[in-house]
Formats: sequence, C-alpha cells, structure tokens
Amino acid sequence: QMTLSEFGGGLVQTGGSLRLSCTASGSTFYNYAAGWFRRAPGKEREFVAGISRGSDTTNYADGVRGRFTVSRDNSKNQVYLQMDNLRPEDTAIYDCAIKYGRSWSFWGQGTQVTVSS
Repeated sequence: QMTLSEFGGGLVQTGGSLRLSCTASGSTFYNYAAGWFRRAPGKEREFVAGISRGSDTTNYADGVRGRFTVSRDNSKNQVYLQMDNLRPEDTAIYDCAIKYGRSWSFWGQGTQVTVSS
C-alpha cells in the first residue's frame, strides 16, 4: 500500500507560519484526492483541507480558511499545507491523507504543530 511521510511541523508563536509537506510512495498518487487532517489532545481527528487530483478544487475547514493553503505537485508525489497566522488552537498532530473511494486513508506518522500564545 501507499505510504505517506509528513514533515515540517514544529513550534511557532502565535501569528507565525509553517509549511507542511507530505510525500507519497508509489506511482499512483495523482489518481487520488489528498488532504490534511489534525488531531488535537482530547479531540477527534478533524478535516483541515483537501485538494482534488488535478488541483482544480480545494476545500477548507471554516476555522482555517484564509489562513491555510493546500497545494500539490503530482510530479513529486507531494502535497503541502502552508499555514499562516497560526493560533494556539491550531496545535495538533497533522496527518496527510489520501482519499480511497469514499473514505480517507492515513498511512503516515503525522507531524506535530505547536503554537504558543
């Protein structure tokens, strides 16, 4: 199966920026929509942003719209999440995901984002 490797997390102050990247294995990455979810302590995994196979469509959670930008480069098997104007409530483990059929698959370890007040 495909594997996903997330990078770019770290510690940043309120108002700062981070750019997350995810690299997928295999040669079929371009066939799937991709996205980002996050897991905060005590909370269920929640959707953050998604992008269609050809990057023609993006979708964002209400709380991140205007601050986060999702993009992808199929030639590099990569999907990105540019996060600007970060807030403490953005603190979470961020997971890259691939949409198989009608469900999302999480095959990476995630990357920790911590935003201090």
